[in-house]
Formats: sequence, structure tokens, C-alpha cells
Amino acid sequence: MEIDKKSIIRAREVMQKAIVTIDGMATAKEAAAKMKKEKTFCLLVNKRHPDDAWGIVVVQDLVKGVIISGRSPEDVHVYEIMTKPIITVPADMDIRYVARLIYRAGIRRAPVEKDGDIVGIVSLSSLVLDNDLF
Repeated sequence: MEIDKKSIIRAREVMQKAIVTIDGMATAKEAAAKMKKEKTFCLLVNKRHPDDAWGIVVVQDLVKGVIISGRSPEDVHVYEIMTKPIITVPADMDIRYVARLIYRAGIRRAPVEKDGDIVGIVSLSSLVLDNDLF
């Protein structure tokens, strides 16, 4: 059985190319302000050195780490509430496998990686709502 290569949609074709980053030492207040300004639900947390892993902070992290815990957003740093290391997907991965991986991992989005660099982000909601897949 031969696979029709034209029917395969790759992560790079459906990813959001805008990547917004933040430093892990930034406060939760700064992270929320950046999310508002950039109109995004997640921020990629910069590596501290080349051998470090990427991190991610999402709105749910702010809710759990600040609002629910009753802490002040000025006193909470991004590194305290972020997820690190993150699950990334290859830019050439078929979106059927991207969706399966994200869903099974219990996450909502995953950065897209090409040649060791983050080149975009793909989310379950963007797969359904922002593309012509349905």
C-alpha cells in the first residue's frame, strides 16, 4: 500500500509562526502583561544556556500558581510555575501524529522544532479552528 504524500499535512504547515518568549526570572505579572500585549495564551521560556531545556508558561500556570495559591503576581517568578522540559514536535511530523501526541500527553500545545530551533507552536484548538481540516 502506497501513501499519497500530497495528502499528508505537516506540523510546519499548520503551526502558528509567532513565538513570544520570556525570561524565567520575570514575574507572573510581567508574563500576564506580555500575554495580554501579544494576544497569546502561552510564552516560551528562554534557555539559560545552550545545554538548557526550553520551558513554557501558559495561562493555566498563572491561574494555578498565582490565583488559586493566593500569591501576589509580583512575588511569583515564571521559573516557579512554568513547565520544563517541554514536549516538542518535529516540523515534518504528520499532524495526525502531532494531534495524537499532544492529546495523549494531556497538553494543549507543543512547540514545533526544526534543526534544534523552535520555529512555531501547534495547538489542538488551532488544528481544528484555524485550518481547513474540517
